[in-house]
Amino acid sequence: MSSQAPAAPPIVMTHRQIMEALTGLLAAFFTAILSSTIVANALPTIMSDLHGTQTDFAWVITAALLANAVTTPIWGKLSDLFNKKLLVQLSIVIFVAGSVMAGLSETIPLLLTARVIQGVAMGGLTALAQSIIGTMIPPRDRGKYSGYMGAVMAVGTAGGPLLGGFIVDSPLGWRWTFFVCVPLAVVALILLQVTLKIQHIKRPAKIDWLGSVLLTSGVSLLLIWVSFAGNPAYYDWISWQSAAMVGGGVVLLALLVLVESKVEQPIIPLKIISERTTALAILASVAVGIAMFGSTTFLGQYFQVARGATPTEAGLLTLPMIAGNLTGSVVSGLLISRTGKWKGYLIGGSILLIGGLGLAGTMDHTTELWQAGIFTAILGLGLGMLMQNLVLAVQNTVRASDIGTASASVAFFRSVGGAIGVAVLGAVLSSRVTELATQGLAAAGIPVAGGSAAATMDLVDMPAPVRDIMRAAYGDATAEVFLISAGVAVVALLSVLFIKERPLRRTVDIQPDAAPDTDAERPTAELASVAK
Repeated sequence: MSSQAPAAPPIVMTHRQIMEALTGLLAAFFTAILSSTIVANALPTIMSDLHGTQTDFAWVITAALLANAVTTPIWGKLSDLFNKKLLVQLSIVIFVAGSVMAGLSETIPLLLTARVIQGVAMGGLTALAQSIIGTMIPPRDRGKYSGYMGAVMAVGTAGGPLLGGFIVDSPLGWRWTFFVCVPLAVVALILLQVTLKIQHIKRPAKIDWLGSVLLTSGVSLLLIWVSFAGNPAYYDWISWQSAAMVGGGVVLLALLVLVESKVEQPIIPLKIISERTTALAILASVAVGIAMFGSTTFLGQYFQVARGATPTEAGLLTLPMIAGNLTGSVVSGLLISRTGKWKGYLIGGSILLIGGLGLAGTMDHTTELWQAGIFTAILGLGLGMLMQNLVLAVQNTVRASDIGTASASVAFFRSVGGAIGVAVLGAVLSSRVTELATQGLAAAGIPVAGGSAAATMDLVDMPAPVRDIMRAAYGDATAEVFLISAGVAVVALLSVLFIKERPLRRTVDIQPDAAPDTDAERPTAELASVAK
């Protein structure tokens, strides 16, 4: 009965072999991260050039996050069925196509379409990177390598705004914030072909296409609704449009649950996401996604629009947050690999996240920049301790054959949270800016057409007094975004408090006779080394 187990012993890779295999993968991951952050400081310029609004600003981010979110579980399932290396390379090709299209965009709709294509590719790179690491490295050692991935993420996140700001301020212009990622992607493609050598275990390929369609359409419909509800240019929160979209979204997601409970290989396996650790990690990931994307998306905008910084300066001003992220990710990863303990870092990260967001919620258009740096550094430290380690906690509870799906599920819900955060907080920011700008203009005796000032981001051609009022409105309104994010981050803290800490296993897969919910049957030597 168990004669098959020793027939295919797990391949134990040395540190050097693992790092060689990860070279191309980390290069691809770096390119994806860079592409998503390089536009952050370019967006105010892009919106001004293409005559976009605050809603358009939010949707340039949301479109990529939404595509990332709804395709991540699909990529995760594909990684459990097909060759992971081939799938990563396919993701890079799709990414290059989206980047070129984005750089050539002349209108907001075309730019949004390109961002969707980029999001599809980023969903693949995110899911596949986590899946490949989970396939090669036992959980006990994975913290260290997840820390390397976190470091790459931090460098990409830091380099993106800086490089993007420099490009926008240079004669190249904002379009090269998209074009510059193309040669990097090609280099990553070549490195992957040369360095990534992983064993592929062929399994019967059954893709849950119905579940994929229901997932994509249900999530998309709800996110589109939440983005535009309450906007005078679209429809009210209570209206027939809201009823139709919410009702349709709920029905589609209910059908998704029904389908997933019956198909042989579901896109989001209910047995995995209903497991206690995974369910709580997913809940925390949604909160982290809202806090992370919803707040940091508007940080570059705060520095440029409210504080008058150039794109390059805005990139430099976000460095404290990136340094905190890098430190939290690498240090916590190394300590987890050394001690085998991980829950304390999740709790500490959640507390720092709440504290950083709460402090950022006190900022306005007159806050000293050194204070803003301290607040955002604390925020970054919390994010660094949370993101990779939530995935690690989940990977420790599932079999190797389900690692791709489980990792993708966590990334999916984090991206959904991020898309919701950007859309909702963008709407809140737009409404608050309009309100504050109207009040400011009225107090200055400046007439406003239609009785209210729109949250436009094209401040270049405005008269100086009006521009100053709009800058103050953006600066003061951004604090509300951070405060809401801090409240949401409390959910992450409550979730990780209830996660049960299990010693990180030293094997890639769960041992056949090991009981996943207890340490009683673990070898004494292993428990001793974990406690060491």
